[in-house]
Amino acid sequence: QVHVVESGGGSVQSGGSLRLSCAASGSTYSRYSMAWFRQAPGKEREGVAAIDSDGRIRYRDSVTDRFTVSQDNAKTTLYLQMNSLKPEDTAMYYCAASITKPAWWFQLTPRSYNNWGQGTQVTVSS
Repeated sequence: QVHVVESGGGSVQSGGSLRLSCAASGSTYSRYSMAWFRQAPGKEREGVAAIDSDGRIRYRDSVTDRFTVSQDNAKTTLYLQMNSLKPEDTAMYYCAASITKPAWWFQLTPRSYNNWGQGTQVTVSS
């Protein structure tokens, strides 16, 4: 069982920045493919940014040039630096991890990951 814990959410004004962190643990296989998803009230969960265990990165179009995803060398901690935040970025942000590496076109698909955190709220006010 892989344990996933997010931290770093909060409330900021439009144009502000936040950094989310996510730690994955519990598997004897220590390298993870990981991703950030978000879900706003009444909307479906959507992929935001992902990095697989080989370092391949993918972003959702609406966050490219504003968000940066990174992973520590041990491939167990995931970060999301969010700059130039907009009110439409408001959502619960979830971290997901998998010991299997998804194909590039599935990196932002929720079903590619079977371990999820509880989420951290990000609120951006105008």
